[in-house]
Amino acid sequence: MNQDIIAYAKKRHTTKAFDASRKISDEDMVKVRNLLRYSASSTNIQPWHFVIAATDDGKARVAKSAERLYPFNVGSIKNASHVVVFASRLEAGEDYLQYILNSEEEDGRFAGDPENFKNAMHAGRSMFVNMHKHDLKDVQHWMDKQVYLNLGSFLLGLATLGIDATPMEGVETKVLDEEFGLREKGYGSLFVVPIGYSSPDEDYNKSLPKSRLPLSEIITDV
Repeated sequence: MNQDIIAYAKKRHTTKAFDASRKISDEDMVKVRNLLRYSASSTNIQPWHFVIAATDDGKARVAKSAERLYPFNVGSIKNASHVVVFASRLEAGEDYLQYILNSEEEDGRFAGDPENFKNAMHAGRSMFVNMHKHDLKDVQHWMDKQVYLNLGSFLLGLATLGIDATPMEGVETKVLDEEFGLREKGYGSLFVVPIGYSSPDEDYNKSLPKSRLPLSEIITDV
């Protein structure tokens, strides 16, 4: 039976301990991968790359990024079913913009008036990229924000699948970049998300009530 989306939002929590004996099914992992793929991003820039660690060896490689400064995160990384490393592009040059544009064309985004729609899309996306690059001088930060946008929909999507998660900035991104050769591929890691199923005996956060500021404080109706 389908639940209201708010029920999933209330149920979702940051998992403090994973059940190492439970693994996400291959069928659900297909859905997990597609959640990452179909996230929204500004101008459809899609400035992300993901490393998915499923094996003990893969998770141990991710855990290296927590061992020195954040040892309290190692257990979650190693006990989770899978761990996702989120990375952001380091630049968005003309070659990449053309690649995105051609991909959109192949997917039928410009049906009706292909040439005009395609040119307009490229001009609009280029305008925003150049604005952040040359005027605001925050293009890297802008692309990072798109990856965090992906994280938000990812966490809620996981909840609808009954999969638990722990978004985690407590890692050394330089270690991750070196371990997986991310900078050579044109990316820089931002955070990791262990995913799986919480341990019923150890995940104290699962049973705690949510605490959020009241609507009257966070929303202004006009």
